Amino acid sequence: MITIRDADADDLPRITALYGREVLQGTASFELEAPPLAEMTARFEGVLDLGLPWLVAESDGAFAGYAYASPFRPRPAYRYSVEGSVYVEAGVRGRGVGRHLLEALIARLRSAGLRHLMGVISESDTSVASIALHRTLGFREVGVCRQVGWKHGRWLDVTLMQLDLAPDGGPPTAFEPAPVRA
Repeated sequence: MITIRDADADDLPRITALYGREVLQGTASFELEAPPLAEMTARFEGVLDLGLPWLVAESDGAFAGYAYASPFRPRPAYRYSVEGSVYVEAGVRGRGVGRHLLEALIARLRSAGLRHLMGVISESDTSVASIALHRTLGFREVGVCRQVGWKHGRWLDVTLMQLDLAPDGGPPTAFEPAPVRA
């Protein structure tokens, strides 16, 4: 059984370990050195300080992954558009953990009054599944940045996907994120 809940400080060692493995072995992140716990703690607190969600998935009671939203771009006019990040432990991939995390993230962002959720998906062995998952949840592809990252001895593409959280296009109403410094 998969459960989704708000992340807390006790989750940070597992979050840091999962992200560190992806940084060092994968291509979902374009970082080259795994950040330490103190840096991941600062990132976690920064997301929460902006009023954005950071979620954890548990599968049968064990940590299975996490997701969070962060500012899409730092300029103030972008404040209603966020980027989603989802990381799933290798041993539970393909079992619905990513879907549960992304669905929960979408629901939280929609209810907060945000306008768009961006998916920034780098080329990897899981990118086809990630792109397909995003499509099934209503994201549309808005572009591909070709060969923009160099990691593990090869050039990597990034697919940009966008979900309209407020299709009526009305002005922002509920969410007023904390200011992001440009």
